[in-house]
Amino acid sequence: YAANAMLATKISFINEIANICEKVGADVNQVRTGIGSDKRIGYKFIYPGCGYGGSCFPKDVQALINISNNYGYKPKLITAVEAVNNDQKEVLFSKLKSQLGPDLKGMKIAVWGLAFKPETDDMREASSINLIQSIVKAGGIVNAYDPKAIKEAKFYLKGYIVNYYTNKYLALEDVDALVLVTEWKEFRSPDFELMKLKMKGNLFIDGRNQFKTEFIKNKGFKYLQIGVN
Repeated sequence: YAANAMLATKISFINEIANICEKVGADVNQVRTGIGSDKRIGYKFIYPGCGYGGSCFPKDVQALINISNNYGYKPKLITAVEAVNNDQKEVLFSKLKSQLGPDLKGMKIAVWGLAFKPETDDMREASSINLIQSIVKAGGIVNAYDPKAIKEAKFYLKGYIVNYYTNKYLALEDVDALVLVTEWKEFRSPDFELMKLKMKGNLFIDGRNQFKTEFIKNKGFKYLQIGVN
């Protein structure tokens, strides 16, 4: 429990730093590079994003909180780690609303990546769940693509109308925006010209900070990252 809580703490820490960076006009990618060069810190688990999920981190952090409470101790730090992560899962939708407005009725949003991390179909506590539920509740239409997790996503998003695609480019047809949630390898070097042809709008929100800002902007997209103003 302590080991996973420590790793979860590093993730929530860099995400909180990312939120501060946005407020003060800094670039969390530069901050991450700087602090990661300190050998006492290193680069593992300090990548900003849209919150951790899966079966281990959420469960083990919560278990440690519960054990502490049962023994009469109120754990301030790991309770904050969980709170920061829950808030971070709302960041992508907040960015979407900041660009398209709070009423998404009739707007079409593509979501690339559903699983909580690449190379798995695990949807437990995935950030995509929060995002898609919020889009649908705001009246938006969701086109979702993931190479492995579509079957699991249908279970976790039962009751929400979502268009699922088995091809990432087909999911972009006439969409107003694209949100990248899971950092699958196939998203690292997509065909940007084809993306532009398929999309109606040019908003690209990157929940994993996979690209260089100027590079994507030069491709004709309005590009938003986590922790970059």
